Formats: sequence, structure tokens, C-alpha cells
Amino acid sequence: MDRYIRARYQVNQTPSFRMLSEEQCHEIYLAALEILQRTGAKVYDEESREILKQAGCWVEGELVRFPAGLTEWAVKTAPSKILLYDRDGNVAMSLQEGYTYFGPGPTNTYHRDPYTGERRRPVLTDTENVGRVCDALPNIDFVEDLGTPTGVTETLADVYAFSALVRNTRKHIVHWGFDIDQYQDILEIGAAVAGGLEKLQQKPFFSLYSEPSSPLMHSREAIAKAVFAAKNRIPIVYTPCIMLGATAPATLAGTIALGVAESLVGIVVSQLIREGSPIIMGGVYAIMDMKTTVFSYGSPEFQIMQAGIAEVARHMQIPVFGTAGCTDSHTMDGQAAAEATMSILIAAQSGANLVHDVGYTGVGSCGSLEQLVLGDEIIGMVRRFMRGIPVDDETLALDVVDRVGPGGHFLGEEHTIKHFKNETWFPTLFNRMRYNAWRDEAGGSTMGERVKKKLHYILENHKVPALPDDVLKKIDEIIARAEEREASKKKRKTG
Repeated sequence: MDRYIRARYQVNQTPSFRMLSEEQCHEIYLAALEILQRTGAKVYDEESREILKQAGCWVEGELVRFPAGLTEWAVKTAPSKILLYDRDGNVAMSLQEGYTYFGPGPTNTYHRDPYTGERRRPVLTDTENVGRVCDALPNIDFVEDLGTPTGVTETLADVYAFSALVRNTRKHIVHWGFDIDQYQDILEIGAAVAGGLEKLQQKPFFSLYSEPSSPLMHSREAIAKAVFAAKNRIPIVYTPCIMLGATAPATLAGTIALGVAESLVGIVVSQLIREGSPIIMGGVYAIMDMKTTVFSYGSPEFQIMQAGIAEVARHMQIPVFGTAGCTDSHTMDGQAAAEATMSILIAAQSGANLVHDVGYTGVGSCGSLEQLVLGDEIIGMVRRFMRGIPVDDETLALDVVDRVGPGGHFLGEEHTIKHFKNETWFPTLFNRMRYNAWRDEAGGSTMGERVKKKLHYILENHKVPALPDDVLKKIDEIIARAEEREASKKKRKTG
């Protein structure tokens, strides 16, 4: 029982900050509504255009303008809480206000070899390794492939990647696909693992991903994926990859407003298909560095906009896809650690829900398991920071202080034994050894060496429970049918 009763006593449970006020969030939201009604968006999928036309949108060829009232209805209808499950059917994440989860990103062109350090094209064994490493890391909550595998049928790289992940991790998977055929393959694999489509829909252990093209273009593949997800009751991330000064205005507010408008198109379509369809907005909002023309993952503006979109999404009460743990650096150095730490901390403080791209290096071009392991350590530290300082009779410990008295110590107190493990964060990689112990016992190891040692231990020792043989057989059969389909498509094109 509290010792005092306080009138109007406010509790700050976790450290937090605001990039935008509620009024500013609302202004950005209203600007996005105006963009869609006044300027509109190009929608290249005929089925989606017909759905929007029937709902009252103005359709002129491929250009669709959205009545603000319809868009507001869709925002209110979309769920503010989405439950995501793991492969075993357990709740893995609850996407709602105040909950932040982290994972790697998808589709990198290159992969950093975990043993040689070579920057090369990813192969399927890399995808398998990503699954197992994510499965082992305690602060990584969901899994993406961290690189499109080569060495398989090119048009089925997405399906092979999903198959590799589902065999090598129990954690929730966020996955992309080239087109609807591949989405159907992925759905069938998911149903085989879950024990049927209905069981998968009740406890989805994977979410789909789709990305419109900025500014304000929704390809047939992009918007059709949102339709597919809604029809099949599978969560989907619908998120632009937007570039300040290139595919968006050169102002932060303008870029966020445009990005919100692009996510809203997916939200409207999904809710028209099925009210309450689980959809996650957000995006990768970055600058085009005018010196190098790169899409920068480490700029301060990147961090500001990631916080901004998280706050606008929270204002809209829709779960948001965030970005953190990534770096513009091409190697795991001080820049990589600094940029990853800043972005992870800001993602947590701004309240982003599903935060991806931990392990991205080289301005997003290269997936790195070393950067992922480093990110796991940073996330642990940030999560301790976000727990803040609980203040009550137990934590104030006045009776303990009185019992120990002046000049005493607290090492042997039951209160200390009870609380020190929970109050204190213990790193697995950061060095807290005294100099002589670090030099003599730890061999004077650098952070990079410790990261590599931990990574190699996971790769060589961590085992993921295998899927049942009958499920593995079904997955192989689905992939075999997909191979036949793609071979038939190729034959028709060349014939």
C-alpha cells in the first residue's frame, strides 16, 4: 500500500520524448487526407480501382482520388491492436501503443560472410543462418531474411527464403513476395505448418509485406498484395520507402504527410475488402544525401522522421512499422554502433511497434549477422533504459536503509538479493572488466572480436526444433508445384 495519497499525481512509467505535439500529428494526418482527395494516387490494379470506385472514390483512368470521409472511416475501422504469433502458436508480439519489437530487414543485395567477412551475394544457407541466429538472440523478436537468396529459381527466391526461415526459427516472420502467385505459395506453406488455413488465420505466425512506389504510385503487385492479405485474413505491412528531396518534398513534415497518404491507400483498400483487416502502416523515411545520392540510414533526419511517423501512427491508433539498428557504414565500426544505438533508442522512445532493419549495413545494401548480434546487445540496453524508475515503498527501500544505517553495506541484504538482477542490466558483449582482467583473461579482445565469437558460437551450436516430417514433405511439394508453374511461365514466354 502506498504511504501517501496524492491528488493529481502523475506517473511517468518510462522515459519518453515527443518529436511532435498532438496538434502537429493531427495537422500531418489532415494533410495526408487532403493529398489523397486533392491530388490522388495512381492505382494500377483494376480490381482495386473497382473496389475504390464502388466505395465512392473518383476514378479517372489509373488516378484515384479519395473522399476524406472514406479515408477517415478506414482509419477508424482498422485495428489498433494486432496480435502476432510464433511458429508454436504462442503470442509473440502485441502491436499496440507502448509496445516495441525489433527484428532484421529483408531483401539486401549483398551479405557479409560471417566467417571470411567477404561482401558477396546471399545464398540460401545465409537465409537459414539468419533464421537460427534470430532464433537464438533474446532481444530479436521477429525475423526477416536479411538478403534475397541467389542460386535458386530467381522468381521463387521469396518462396525459398520463406521456406528456409520457417524451418530455422520459431519466431514470427515478416516476409515479402514478388507477386500473388508467390504469396499463395507462402500462404500454403504457412497453412501446412499451422495445421490448416483457419488455424493460421487465428494465430498468424507470419505477416506479409508490400511497398508502394513514391510518390503516390501503387503498382498492381503492391496493392493486390493488400487485397490478398485482407481476403485471406493475414496481417500485412503496407509501407513506402520514401526519400526526402527526391521522391518526397525536401521538408520533413511534407515527407511524412506524403508517406502517411501512401500508407492510407493500402488501409482504405484493406478495410473495404474486410472491415478490421490487420494492417500495419509506417515506412522507411530517409533523405537522399545530396553529396552522394545515397538513401541514408544513419542521418539525423532519418531518426527524426522515424520518430515522427511513429507518433502520427499512434495518433491515428494504427500499429506502425519502424526502422532501426541499421547503419550507412560498410563495416562494423564506431559509426555502425553509434547509428544503430541512436536509431534503436529513438524507435523505443517514440513508440514504434514493429521495428525492422537491425543488421542493415552499407546504406541498406548489405545484410550483416555481426551487426545483428551487436544490435541485439544494444536493444537489451535500451530496453533496460525504457523500464525507467519504478517508485513505491518497495523500491524506495526506507526500511532497508534504516536497518543498514550509516557506514553499513547492502551486499548481504535480502532486498539486494531480491532486486539486483532485475534492476541491473548485465551485458553479454560490452566490456566491464578491470584492465588487467580484460588484458589477461579476455585477451584484450575488441568489441568486434567478441561479436564474431558470439555469432560463431550460435551458428555452430544453436539448434531449432525441426518441423514434423509430414509438414516438411508438404512444404517440398508446394515448392515443387511452384517450380513447375514458373517453368511453364518461362516456356510460354520463350515459346
